[in-house]
Amino acid sequence: MPSRDEVVDLLNSRPHAIPALPDTLDDPEIAAEILGRFGEPAGGAGREQQLDRVRVLRADLSGVLEARGPDDAERAWASFTAHTADALFRQTFPDAGLQQVAGDPVVGGIARAVADLVQTNTWSRLRVCDNGHCSRVFYDATRSRTQRWHSYEMCGNRANVAAYRARSKS
Repeated sequence: MPSRDEVVDLLNSRPHAIPALPDTLDDPEIAAEILGRFGEPAGGAGREQQLDRVRVLRADLSGVLEARGPDDAERAWASFTAHTADALFRQTFPDAGLQQVAGDPVVGGIARAVADLVQTNTWSRLRVCDNGHCSRVFYDATRSRTQRWHSYEMCGNRANVAAYRARSKS
């Protein structure tokens, strides 16, 4: 079962930062590595269609994280739900496990991983870096859930120095 790190890696595969980093799903090797964590990547003609679906899911999840309010988040969750609706699961016994019985295996793997993060209240710890030039997704491991930057050294220190200089000028 993929962990939060795999979901974070998927979200960070999107073009982000200034200057913009490329969509790493455009690289076949990186795409196979990222998608392979969630399920069996499609080959041949189905590969591009699968990548397009994964990009849509990634945009939905980014929309949840970047939502400016509950209505925006609700719309993004509804879109994610609609885009994963064909991934069907069946409870198997005695293992007490969910097995995907229909739909794209990568889409199903992403849906299960996100559902697990939501169910364990881990999703609420995923954040987008406060540095407007970065926007990297990270897991907030602080007890208070108040981490603002993906890296204090790279983004936090710069923001604090800029704020200090702005205060010093006044």
